Amino acid sequence: MTPELAEVDGRPVLVWRLSSPWLAVSSSVLGGGLGERHWVLNATVEYGYTRLDPDRHLAEIASSLGLTGEGIGLLTAVDVREVVHRADEGVHVSVTTGIGGYPTWAAGPAAVSEKAGTINTVCWLPRRLSPAALVNAVATVAEAKAQALLESGIAGTGTPTDAVALLCPPVGEAEPFGGPRSPVGGPLARAVWSAIRAGL
Repeated sequence: MTPELAEVDGRPVLVWRLSSPWLAVSSSVLGGGLGERHWVLNATVEYGYTRLDPDRHLAEIASSLGLTGEGIGLLTAVDVREVVHRADEGVHVSVTTGIGGYPTWAAGPAAVSEKAGTINTVCWLPRRLSPAALVNAVATVAEAKAQALLESGIAGTGTPTDAVALLCPPVGEAEPFGGPRSPVGGPLARAVWSAIRAGL
C-alpha cells in the first residue's frame, strides 16, 4: 500500500485512501482503538508542536484533504517524505523514524523530554486477524522496534509519542495469532525492524 504525498499548510502529509474500509487497531489520537477505517494519514508538524487538541488538528487536516468517514491520523515532527517502506510476505509497512536525539526506556524516569521524537508505524496485513491477534501484532511491532533500536546502538526502546496503526482485510477467516512466530506476525516483525533500521 503506497501512500500519496499531499501538502497541507505548507507541510507534507502521507495519505492512504481506501476504496473500502479495512479493519484496524491503532494507538493514534484520531481513529485510535479497534474498528473499520476508511483512510490513514501521517502529517508533519513543526518541531516543538504545542497544540493540546491534536485530534481536532488531524480532523482539520483530513477535512482539507477531502477525507470522509472514520480514519486514522498520526502526527510527527519528522519530514514524512523521508518515509521508509518495507514488505515481507505480503506485509507492507511504512515508517517515519525520529528519535530527536532523546530516545527513552519504557521503564525509565517519569520526566518527558521536550525534544522527544516520534516513530510512526503504519502496517498493512495481507489477511484478517482476530481482535486478539491484532492486539498481539501491536506488541510484535513494539518488540521489533526495540530490537532495531538496540541493534543500532540507541539507548532506548522508543520515544514517548510513538504511534502505530495496523490494518487488515475485514473479511475472511481470521488468523488467531499475531506474535513474532505467527504466519503474519513474523513477516510484520521483520518488515518493521528493517524499516526502522533504515530510517535511523
